[in-house]
Amino acid sequence: MANPDLSALEKRMGGALDALKKEFSGLRTGRASASLLEPIHVDAYGSSMPLTQVGNISVPEPRMLTVQVWDKALVSHVDKAIRESGLGLNPMADGQLIRVPIPALNEERRNELKKIAHKYTEQARVAVRNVRRDGMEMLKKMEKDGALSQDDHRKTSEKVQQLTDGYIKKVDEALAHKEAEITQV
Repeated sequence: MANPDLSALEKRMGGALDALKKEFSGLRTGRASASLLEPIHVDAYGSSMPLTQVGNISVPEPRMLTVQVWDKALVSHVDKAIRESGLGLNPMADGQLIRVPIPALNEERRNELKKIAHKYTEQARVAVRNVRRDGMEMLKKMEKDGALSQDDHRKTSEKVQQLTDGYIKKVDEALAHKEAEITQV
């Protein structure tokens, strides 16, 4: 009987972890970083577009971000998207340039960032579990089709579970690291 290839599942779980790390890079801790605004999507031209496709993000000062919007008609849309992003930012439009001051991290803001980090982490855990579910369904189908024996199904299921546990642990470690970074003064 053929043993199923688990590398595709591992690659998808790794993708969930990479996505989490990318979202964490946007949770800046008191210092301005262009990656802070990258996950934001703007309603433009009848669809949702990444902020990076409607303007340039730059960091002129350690506590200031600017967005140079290319189309004057989109300035208000970009302003609204930044306000509603849940990042606690208050942009100020100046023509086609939007200034985004980065507030100092007070205790309330740190707790807010921790909540956002927890939300991202839970999304990553769900993504990893969804990959696990897909893998288990694939194994059941292979067993039903006769391509996999019951013993191989059980052994491979255990491997999928170990893979899942390993990635959940990595996700939790990434959260612990980010929380330490957020609480650091």
